[in-house]
Amino acid sequence: MNGVLNVVKSRLKLASLTRFKCLGPGSPRCPLVDVASASNFRCFQLRHFHLDLRLNFAVKEMSGWLVLDLVPVQLGVCTLVLDSHPSLLIHSIDCKVPGAGLDEPVSLTYRVDPFTDYGSSLNISLPTAAVKPGRLIQITVRYTTTDGPAIWWLDSELTCGQTRPLVFTQGHSVCNRSFFPSFDTPAVKSTYTATVRVPDGVTVLMSASRSSYSKQDRVFQFSMEFPVPSYLVALVAGELQHVDVGPRSRVWAEPCLLSCAVKKLGGSVERWLGVAEDLFGPYLWGRCDIVFLPPSFPIVAMENPCLTFIIASILESSEFLLIDVIHEIAHGWFGNAVTNATWEEMWLSEGLATYAQRRITTEAYGEAFTCLETVVRLDALHRQLRLLGDNNPVSKLQVKFEPGVNPSTLMNLFTYEKGFCFVSYLSELSGDVTRFDCFLRDYISEFKFKSVVAQDLIDYFLGYFPELKDAAIAQREGLEFERWLSGCGPPPYEPDLSAGGALIRPVQDLCDLWRSADPPDLQTLSTFDLSAWSTFQIVLFLDRMLDHSPLPHGTPYEHLLSGSYSSLFDGLNAEVQIRWLQMVVRNTFYPDLPRVRAFLHKHVRTHKKTAAESCIRQSFWLCFCIVVLILYLFLKLVLVSLWLFYI
Repeated sequence: MNGVLNVVKSRLKLASLTRFKCLGPGSPRCPLVDVASASNFRCFQLRHFHLDLRLNFAVKEMSGWLVLDLVPVQLGVCTLVLDSHPSLLIHSIDCKVPGAGLDEPVSLTYRVDPFTDYGSSLNISLPTAAVKPGRLIQITVRYTTTDGPAIWWLDSELTCGQTRPLVFTQGHSVCNRSFFPSFDTPAVKSTYTATVRVPDGVTVLMSASRSSYSKQDRVFQFSMEFPVPSYLVALVAGELQHVDVGPRSRVWAEPCLLSCAVKKLGGSVERWLGVAEDLFGPYLWGRCDIVFLPPSFPIVAMENPCLTFIIASILESSEFLLIDVIHEIAHGWFGNAVTNATWEEMWLSEGLATYAQRRITTEAYGEAFTCLETVVRLDALHRQLRLLGDNNPVSKLQVKFEPGVNPSTLMNLFTYEKGFCFVSYLSELSGDVTRFDCFLRDYISEFKFKSVVAQDLIDYFLGYFPELKDAAIAQREGLEFERWLSGCGPPPYEPDLSAGGALIRPVQDLCDLWRSADPPDLQTLSTFDLSAWSTFQIVLFLDRMLDHSPLPHGTPYEHLLSGSYSSLFDGLNAEVQIRWLQMVVRNTFYPDLPRVRAFLHKHVRTHKKTAAESCIRQSFWLCFCIVVLILYLFLKLVLVSLWLFYI
C-alpha cells in the first residue's frame, strides 16, 4: 500500500510541476491539478447544491443532508469522489437521475479513504447505466458533523456577552470539507441554497445573497444566487442583532458589541463601496454586511461574500478596522468574483485585493495615508525575509505544494505584499494608474464568477496593452514575469512611497534619535508629540525600534524610553500594546513587566481546556509574547545562576 501511495504522490507532484512549466505568456495550457483536493472535480459540472441542517448546541453537532446537482462531463464516469473529513459521520448516500428511470432515490455504496491530515476522500459508486455525459444526477448525502476544523462551537463563556453559546464556520482554505462533503477546490464554483433549523432565540446568518426566517418553525432559508467556491460558504448562529448602516449594508454583532461596532463604522461602508465601484466596476454581490465575532475567531477577517466575518477585538483600533474592512470589500472583486483556481496561487486573490484596498484608501484618505500603511507592511515583509532567508521557497508567488501540505500553513506576507508589488509593477508598466484601473475593471468583467491561473491574468494584461507585448516587457532583464512568479526572495520592484514622507519621516527621525550613541535629551524628545500620531505611525516606530532591540545595556536608554512612552501606550489599542510589551520584555524594563501580566490577564481568560485553547488560537502575537517572556526569564535565571556559581 505504501508503494502505491508513493507512486500516486509522485504523479500528483509531477502533474503540478508540469502545470507550472506551462505558465508563460502565450504558452499552451496544461490540465489543472489541485493537489489539495482528493475529488474528481474535472469529471463533473456542479450546477448547484443544497444544505439542510439542524444545529444542536447541546451536543455541538450539525446534522442533515447535502444535495448535489451534478452533470457528468466525461464518458465512463462510474465514481464520484468528494472531499470529506474524518470528523464527518456519513449515514447514507442516494442518487436520483430525473428522466432516466431513476426518479426515486437509489441507495449507493461508498467508502471513505484517507487523503491527508486535513481531509479524506469520499468515494461513491454511481449507477453506470443511468450516468451519461450531459445528464443531470442528484446525489444526497446524509451526515452529521462532529469536531472538525471548520466548525467552532463556543460556550457562552467564550462569547462577548457570555450569555448564550455561538457557532461559526471558517472554511479557508481547505476546512469546509469538514462542514459538508464537496469539491473543496477554488477551481469549482456553484450557486447554493440552505435550510437551517435552530433552537428558539438563535439567529443564523450565511454568506448568501437572500435570506428569510419562519419564526413558527424556527427555520432560516438562504440562497446564494451567484457561483462561489466551497471555501466561501460560511455560517454563524447565536445571539445576534443588527443595525442598518447603509442601503445595502448592515452590521451584525452580539447585543453588547453592536452600538460600538455601529459607531466605529457609521456610514463608511457605503462610502468605501462607492469608491471601489468607481475604480473597479459594479459591486456584484448585492449585500455587503459585516458580522463581528468573539476573539476566538481564528483570523482577523474573512471575505465571505455578502457577509464579512471580522474579529471583534479589531474595534479597538479605528485605523486597523478601516484597513481590514476595506480589504475584505476589495475581495468582492478580487478573490470572490475572480478567484485563484488553486491554492498554489493565492496571490491572485490576496495580492490583487491588497492593491485594490490601497487604491480605495488613496482615493478616500489620500496618498500619504496609504503610503504609511504600505511601509508598515513592507517593513514586515522584509523582516520576515530576514528570518526565513532570501532563498526560502515560501517567498515565491507560485508555491509548488507537495501533496499533503495544508495550504493554510503557507499563507504569509508574500502572498499579500509581494503579490501587491507585482500588481503595482504591472500598473507602472501600463503608464498610468487610472489606465490600470480600467484594465482591472475590464479584467473583472471578463472573468467574473470564474477561477483563473496566473497565465490568465498575464495573457489578458499583454492583450490589453499590446505595445507592452510587442516590447517583450515580460522578459525585461531582472524583472521577468517568470522571476516574479517563480523566484524566491524580495520583490524585484517596490512602488514609490515618497508621497508618505510627511508621515513617515518623523517616525524615522525619532528612531534615529533613540539609536544614536548618546541618550536623547528630554527637550529634543518633547518635539515629537506621539499623542498626535496615528496608530500606523506608532506601530511603525515600535516595529523599527524592535528591529534594533535590545537597546545597549549600561545606559539609561531603557528607563528613558519607558518613562517617555509607557503611560501613553497603556491607553492605546492592542496593536500598539503588544509591540510595546515586546519592547518591555526584550529590554528588561523591570518596572513595566507587571503590564505584561495585566495585558495577558485581560486578553486570555481562564476557562476549561477547550476554552483556553480557543482563546490562544486567536492571536499569534499574544502567544509569541508569552513564549518570549518565558524563554527570556528562564535564560536570564540560568545565566545569573552560572555567574553566582563561578564567583
